[in-house]
Amino acid sequence: MSPRPSPPLRLLLLLALLARAKHTVGALPRLCDVLRVLQEERDQCLQELSREQTGDLRTQQPVPGCMGLWDNTSCWPSSAPGQTVQVACPRFLQLLTSRNGSMFRNCTHDGWSETFPRPDLACGVNMNDSSNEKRHSYLLKLKVMYTVGYSSSLAMLLVALSILCAFRKLHCTRNYIHMHLFVSFILRALSNFIKDAVLFSSDDVAHCDAHRVGCKLVMVFFQYCIMANYAWLLVEGLYLHTLLVVSFFSERKYLQGFVALGWGSPAIFVASWAMTRLLLEDVGCWDINANASIWWVIRGPVILSILINFILFINILRILMRKLRTQETRGNEVNHYKRLAKSTLLLIPLFGIHYIVFAFSPEDAMEIQLFFELALGSFQGLVVAVLYCFLNGEVQLEVQKKWRQWHLNEFPLSPVVLSSSFSNGTKASTSEQSQSTCRGSVI
Repeated sequence: MSPRPSPPLRLLLLLALLARAKHTVGALPRLCDVLRVLQEERDQCLQELSREQTGDLRTQQPVPGCMGLWDNTSCWPSSAPGQTVQVACPRFLQLLTSRNGSMFRNCTHDGWSETFPRPDLACGVNMNDSSNEKRHSYLLKLKVMYTVGYSSSLAMLLVALSILCAFRKLHCTRNYIHMHLFVSFILRALSNFIKDAVLFSSDDVAHCDAHRVGCKLVMVFFQYCIMANYAWLLVEGLYLHTLLVVSFFSERKYLQGFVALGWGSPAIFVASWAMTRLLLEDVGCWDINANASIWWVIRGPVILSILINFILFINILRILMRKLRTQETRGNEVNHYKRLAKSTLLLIPLFGIHYIVFAFSPEDAMEIQLFFELALGSFQGLVVAVLYCFLNGEVQLEVQKKWRQWHLNEFPLSPVVLSSSFSNGTKASTSEQSQSTCRGSVI
């Protein structure tokens, strides 16, 4: 009597969740790749068993004992009674754990015995371990958190971008760079949602094969959005550092160079990575980075931009500290440090300095890194939109003026003759003040 084994479904579900949560690709294979390997093993096993049966029919001498068996995870060849058969761990489990192991079955007069040890234990995945349940719960909470983070960031960034585009008096080099940064955060959030929707929309292997080219294009777009976001964080740092260090420079020429750096350089690196993957590592959906040297085509520029921004951040704080001390030599020391602390807190999300913490993190710290990059990083766009748009004095001034204008148009019978004449007299001066403030304020 043969047992009726079932595939390790809990293991596959855990893998699916890990694959969905891990946006910094390269740590784990996605579910489609595991299922594809499992189907390849199944087809190969059934072909071998079919050849055995064909050979038995030709010799017309059926082999006594246990017939060959595919138990949904491993292939067991035909065996005589009393023998113990050993097979290696399935390839799909080796893909998950990178561990070699062996499993055994006894061929008895009643048929195959149960597999010992269990496939998950023999191959390094203990499904009864309580830590798996805790990890599963942790990843579920993490997925909810980063979904909420990217959704709220996307909504606030769209509103902030609309405000900066709507008011002409806010159009200056600094706000143009902020607008490009907002767009990069919007694309980063959208790319995460698209990646999850396309890569993990179905667990069917036929679906995975049908969308192989599409998922590769999605991964190229995803990598481009990630690199563009880091590039525009670097542009923010370079621009602010230039304002503090260089006395006179052409902002228009600098803006053109910044646009080329923010959108052009990621395209070069991502195109190089895609061509390298196509020629040297065209495996799966390009979301598994087994070849570290190829992965460094993406990871190297990102880490370099983080390091440059960190150096700029330290130097800008040093310059601000020196300027504040010069301006407040006779002032209150507590007020000086409050302003410096405020400047520091404003610069951290703008430069993305928090990414330096896990720039060189090992794979052992994956869960902590996931929380830091996904749960906290997903809210970075929200924080940037609030600090550099909604709490910006220039933006608040323009919105208030627009609100007053709309309110006066709604109620034309109000006694506004003096106020309107006063506003006409001060219109030019207010506009000039707004423009000078837009160009002159740094933080």
